[in-house]
Amino acid sequence: MRGVSCVMLRPNRPRSVLLAAAGCCALMLALLPRPTRANDNLRVAYQWSEIDFEFSNDAERQEALATRRYIPEHVIPVGLEVYKKRLFLTLPRWKDGIPASLGYINLNETTTQSPKLHPYPNWSAHRRISEADAPEIVSPFRIRADRCGRLWVLDTGVEELLTNTTVTAPTSLLVYDLNNDNLLRRYAFPAEHIKENSFYANIAVEDAVCEDTFAYAADLGNPGLVVYSWKQQESWRVKHHFFHPDPLAGNYNITGINFQWDDGLFGIALSKPQPDGYATLFFHPLSSLNEFAVSTKVLRNRSAALDASNYHEFKVLGSRGPNGQAGVAFLDQKTGVIFYALPNLNAITCWKTSNRAYTIKSLGRVYMSTVDMVFPNDVKVDDESRLWVLSDRLHQYMYESLNRNDTNFRILTATVKDAIQNTACDTNIKPLPDIITNLGDILRPSTVAPKVAPKGGSNAAPTVQSAGIMSILLVVCATVRFFL
Repeated sequence: MRGVSCVMLRPNRPRSVLLAAAGCCALMLALLPRPTRANDNLRVAYQWSEIDFEFSNDAERQEALATRRYIPEHVIPVGLEVYKKRLFLTLPRWKDGIPASLGYINLNETTTQSPKLHPYPNWSAHRRISEADAPEIVSPFRIRADRCGRLWVLDTGVEELLTNTTVTAPTSLLVYDLNNDNLLRRYAFPAEHIKENSFYANIAVEDAVCEDTFAYAADLGNPGLVVYSWKQQESWRVKHHFFHPDPLAGNYNITGINFQWDDGLFGIALSKPQPDGYATLFFHPLSSLNEFAVSTKVLRNRSAALDASNYHEFKVLGSRGPNGQAGVAFLDQKTGVIFYALPNLNAITCWKTSNRAYTIKSLGRVYMSTVDMVFPNDVKVDDESRLWVLSDRLHQYMYESLNRNDTNFRILTATVKDAIQNTACDTNIKPLPDIITNLGDILRPSTVAPKVAPKGGSNAAPTVQSAGIMSILLVVCATVRFFL
């Protein structure tokens, strides 16, 4: 990425124009402070080589280690949520030796960068009463705290996914009251929602009205979307071609590990309610470069959602470009900015939903690192407008093994304002496609000679047009480098 020209002009531009633009960009970059070339404002808040837990006492911890109920190298965090002063992590039972599959740390009480996790809501929720019974929480992948003080846990019910796959319980939604941590409701998905290869890996919650909340669960294995109504206490499964993976986007190469995935619907993110009272659901398959959208007006009406004639209600927004496969997405409703985790690029990017264009040029680079951001796996914005990102080296955990002497898991954070500053998502900067268009118009050779020379000769003050060129070049050169 480093050292690549910042000129992004159409290839049919005259050579003199390209050289002039390149010279201007070089001059502007030389004059600008180096940090403006890429923000990367996120900082590491917590990091672990291995995840440990707050056992009742050391004797219990030693017993868990001796019986292999706790195998530290098998524990990996994959899901993240922050609600008030608690940071939650999911720890799915993809291998044996996971004593608790959902834990948290108290942000006010944490005094170390590698804090031990408290099991949520308690230890008993993660233990079997007998061999025939499943624990209250089996193996969640993603969680979501809503504005109504509820924690939605999407529990796959699958244990030892990477070794000896066992379906311990049906895929379920567990909803907890975050004020007292009591279980409010358990909703097991009906059998008709569980297809061959189904794996529900992500959840979004539309919570504008607490007693009429809707949850959306994405099935990446047999692509589909389950819509659950809190009020009606029932669900329906929606199908669409856009949920399926792109066969040309299934190759991944991360830190030298090459593998292929054919995962379907995965990333789902909700806008704030639109004037009609419904939100927009932005979505994409994991193995895809494209982004899509649909109004929840279609999804929340069972008959409309299941009607095949709704095909054209789902819209194609555009492509993120080469290696633009995105995992999770989260939309900050205050700014209208959606954040993406891009595992192939070890990066977090963003897009301003008010932007009419969805292209590689309209996306902003938030953070990129082959050290701190190796496999970004979850992204959230909390109620204090802070962005949180979990990176966990998932590919290495799955296909090789994690080095117990390395830092393997990191949580990075920044305010949303700092994260998007000077990117294409900055709410104070004009959308990048418009800037590029204007730059092309300004640099396009004129076919009409000026009739009157500007007054003042060579000592005259810069014209409005030249000032416009300088300001546009400044923004372009500071924002496009991520994509080159």
